[in-house]
Amino acid sequence: MTNILEVRGLTKRFNEFRAVDDLTFSVKKGEVYGFLGQNGAGKSTTIRMLMTLIEPDSGEIEIFGKKLAKNRKEILRNIGAVIERPDLYKYLTAIENLRIFATMSGIKVSDKCLMEQLDTVGLAARAKSKVRTYSQGMKQRLGLACALVHNPELIILDEPTNGLDPQGIADMRNKIIQLSKEENKTLLVSSHLLNEMEMMADSMIIINKGKKIIEGKVSELLHPEVSVIELKTPSHHSLSELIGKTEWASCLKMHSGDIFRFEFNKDRISEFNKQLVLAGIEVNSLGPVNSLEQFFLSQTQE
Repeated sequence: MTNILEVRGLTKRFNEFRAVDDLTFSVKKGEVYGFLGQNGAGKSTTIRMLMTLIEPDSGEIEIFGKKLAKNRKEILRNIGAVIERPDLYKYLTAIENLRIFATMSGIKVSDKCLMEQLDTVGLAARAKSKVRTYSQGMKQRLGLACALVHNPELIILDEPTNGLDPQGIADMRNKIIQLSKEENKTLLVSSHLLNEMEMMADSMIIINKGKKIIEGKVSELLHPEVSVIELKTPSHHSLSELIGKTEWASCLKMHSGDIFRFEFNKDRISEFNKQLVLAGIEVNSLGPVNSLEQFFLSQTQE
């Protein structure tokens, strides 16, 4: 699969502070690539360098197989982006904003096509309303429509669900997945909503203090050979006594009230459950709890 975006050794300093520190990663064509990190980790600084809003101190960026520094205009014409809050003309209507962005992108689009674009983000009914009357969530959706109006190959979204209600978040997630799976678009998505990234991202990178912590396929990173297994039982006193006499004692990592957490291969869950049943331990729930949130915290906490 072709790499649409390649970043190598990217570094950016602000005085003595290294916002981005020797960062390297790649994004393949057609995938949703999650860009994760705590506040201040360097995500927005990296995205601004990708969009040539600020210059890196060192490192190299290639997009569509070409060096960004030497092919800036050609590359940016094929990128759509929403960086933090969308930069919109608040005293114009939604369709007027969309028309301006289409003109700036050098394309001619009929009002019918513009209306279809607004409809895909749920704003067709408010197409002629001034943007100053929009909620933040509606502005986010209009920002996405503006980013897509010139049919870009690469889409960069910085916190695209900011200000959206639960339904709006679900709609945005479905739109991102549709762009990737049905239209073969490539998306780099920065977000702090870890459960959303788990549902939509194919690959991801976690950065901390400007450095890459880990990168890979979400399915592989979240389903390692050793899993965290959570057991809930009202028989916690009996279980504590039993565990101390078995091989499972070395796997126990946490015990709080009726909740026990172990680390072992999830293929052994049935074996573990059988021993509990034979010992008369009542089991309310038993299963792996690996999640993107848990994985993220395990990688970024010092």
